[in-house]
Amino acid sequence: MPGSDGKQSAAADRPAAAQEPAAKAYIGDPEDPATWKLPVEAYLPTKAEARLMSSSRDDVIKQCMADAGFPDWQPAPDLPTVGGTTLTDWRYGIHDLALAKQNGYHPDSEQQAANEAALASDESMNADQDILRSCASKTDDTGASVQHSPLVNQINGSSYQQSTESAAVKKVFALWSACMKAKGYTYREPLDASDSFSAGSDEISEAEKQTAVADVGCRDQHHVEKTWFEAEAAIQQKAIAGRLDHLKLQKDAIKSAVAKARSTSEEAVR
Repeated sequence: MPGSDGKQSAAADRPAAAQEPAAKAYIGDPEDPATWKLPVEAYLPTKAEARLMSSSRDDVIKQCMADAGFPDWQPAPDLPTVGGTTLTDWRYGIHDLALAKQNGYHPDSEQQAANEAALASDESMNADQDILRSCASKTDDTGASVQHSPLVNQINGSSYQQSTESAAVKKVFALWSACMKAKGYTYREPLDASDSFSAGSDEISEAEKQTAVADVGCRDQHHVEKTWFEAEAAIQQKAIAGRLDHLKLQKDAIKSAVAKARSTSEEAVR
C-alpha cells in the first residue's frame, strides 16, 4: 500500500521473482538429528566452506611468517569434533542409544582422545606474537574469510530459547518427564538429566549410563527431538522472513569469501 508520500516501499517495488524465499528446515534421516538442518544454516558457511576459508587463511599467514624469518611456523591443527558433529547433533540432547549405553552423557572417547592429541600438538603460538598478529591481520586484506553475521547469531541463539517456551515443546517435555518418572527418575526437562552429571569429570558411572539409556528411550517414545526441532525451525523461519535483505547480503558475502579463498589456495600451490 502506498505510504503517506504516495510511494511504495523498495521491497514492494521489487519484482517478486527477485525476492529470495526464506530458507526452510531440512530433515535427512528422520531417526538421526545430526542430519537435520535448521533454516538459519542457509546463512552460515558449510563445514567444507569453513575449512576452505580457514586453510586459505593459514596459507597466507604461513607465507607471511616464512618471509618474516619463521619458515618452520605451522598453523594450529584442525581440532576433531567432540560431541555433536553438526549444528543439530546434540543441540537438543543425546539421541544415540548405543553411545548412551557406553558413555552415558559423555562424548565418544575416541573423539575426545583425538581432540586432546591435536591440542597437544599445537605449536602455532610458539613465535614472535607481534609478527604473528601482523601476519594474521594481512588475511583481512585477502577477502577470503567472512565474519558470522550478528543477526544470524542472534536468530540462532534466541530461537533455541523461544522454542522451549512453545506449547508443543512444553507438552512433549511433560510427556518425557512422566516417562522418566515411570522409570524412577525425576526430571522436569530433558536437559536436566544430562546436567545432573558432572560434565567436567572423565568418570562415567553406571548410574549415568542407566539414566542416559532411560532418557533416550523416553525421547524416542515421545519424539522429543523432532518436536523441538520443528518448533525451533518455525521460529527461525519467521525471524528470517522479516530480515531477508540483510541475510541475503550475508549469503552473498559467504559466497564471495569462499570463491576468494579457493583462488588464494590455488595460487599458494602454484
